[in-house]
Amino acid sequence: MTSSSEGFEAWSRSAVPGQTEAGVPRQAWRAYFEATALLQDRLDRTLKDGAELHLADYNLLLLLSEAPGGRLRMGELARLMVFSPSRVTYQVKTLEQRGLVERCAAATDRRGAEAVISDAGRHLFRKAATVHSRQVKDLFLDQLEDGEAETLLRVFSRLGRSLEGGEPGTLSDGP
Repeated sequence: MTSSSEGFEAWSRSAVPGQTEAGVPRQAWRAYFEATALLQDRLDRTLKDGAELHLADYNLLLLLSEAPGGRLRMGELARLMVFSPSRVTYQVKTLEQRGLVERCAAATDRRGAEAVISDAGRHLFRKAATVHSRQVKDLFLDQLEDGEAETLLRVFSRLGRSLEGGEPGTLSDGP
């Protein structure tokens, strides 16, 4: 897959030689989609090897470590992780079995439940954060050229706001 619009060769891991996506926007989507899948896979494997955590575990512990008192209501945790309530319940249960989080009645409303990071969870999160931060720098941040971080921030902030406020399918009908 190539593009001569800026004198560079567009990348796609799965492109068939001689066949390209039509237009730069489609090429950009495919490169983004495939590169982020590779990046997430690499981050996940390294966290598993270095801290015995999946990327989703790391994200859950990150959200809890940043929350006031290290606790979040299960529904809020599911919303922040973009998980279904049942999926976040399973995730919390798995981490609870390892002693990294606790699930308890909500402090302000006993009808709800909260996930709370444990001391062991904080300790493991700090270890994982060191590994994760170094890898994010090496695999992503150090690969950006001047001005690209600001461009990515603008693009994905705009996209995130649009997706967060919209209904499925309202952005466009394309892939």
